[in-house]
Amino acid sequence: MNNKLRLGIPAGSLQEGAIDLFRRAGYKISFGARSYFPYIDDEEIECLLIRAQEIARYVGDGILDAGLTGYDWIVETGAEVIELAELVFSKVSRRPVRWVLCVPENSPVQSVRDLEGKRIATEAVGITKHYLARHGVNARVEFSWGATEVKPPLLADAIVEVTETGSSLRANNLRIVDEVLVSTPRFITNSIAYSDPWKKQKIDDIVLMLKGAMAAEGKVALMMNVPREKLEAVLAILPALQNPTVADLADKHWVDVTTVVDETVVRKIVPRLKAAGACGIVEFPLNKLID
Repeated sequence: MNNKLRLGIPAGSLQEGAIDLFRRAGYKISFGARSYFPYIDDEEIECLLIRAQEIARYVGDGILDAGLTGYDWIVETGAEVIELAELVFSKVSRRPVRWVLCVPENSPVQSVRDLEGKRIATEAVGITKHYLARHGVNARVEFSWGATEVKPPLLADAIVEVTETGSSLRANNLRIVDEVLVSTPRFITNSIAYSDPWKKQKIDDIVLMLKGAMAAEGKVALMMNVPREKLEAVLAILPALQNPTVADLADKHWVDVTTVVDETVVRKIVPRLKAAGACGIVEFPLNKLID
């Protein structure tokens, strides 16, 4: 049987982070002439590069077996998908995105209830309608094809727009009234694919490796030799992720200690470890950390 898993890779703002996460998880994805069908070094996976806004719908419809997209687009499309993992690609560079309700700085609007009967422009029509329904507000929601920030006050009374830092909103003299939705990337599948034993195992394997790559970010392994009589003092210094591994060496007076720590603490504890009696201290990076 020629089994294939159809996997959606998000084009646009999530693309670079997704490709890097897959690389750290052990999957190499590259782009050739057929840029919408990137190559992956796993013959059992067929990738399709497509806008994140569409992935949830195609996964929900069973056209794709699995994919990565933002939680916002799952809500927006109302797609019936199974969320398997939240994938915050990088602790440093990847903030959750926020969909926020904004009005001009001089607008009298102070809360969503002040928008009863008003006009709201947004790319996220479904998200906005759900938000208004939760607050019992009736407003006219219009799809925005772009340049949403410039539409108030002439073309709209308010907008619902996505932001990470809010700098673009401030540059357009807009004030945030409320947070509508917080979104992070998700790995999703559908019930049909996940009920197939081969596809389920393949999907679960991918998720395991992706989560392992995320867990390893910012962490390193430390390995050192320690005189047995100094072991207690050395262990007291180590802020171990789990209990350190202690192994006997050929010389019964020495042991080998291996542990995982945050990379940021290495420069602080290595001098203390040395002073406590550890020697042959080796630091090496981690690609994946699987519990």
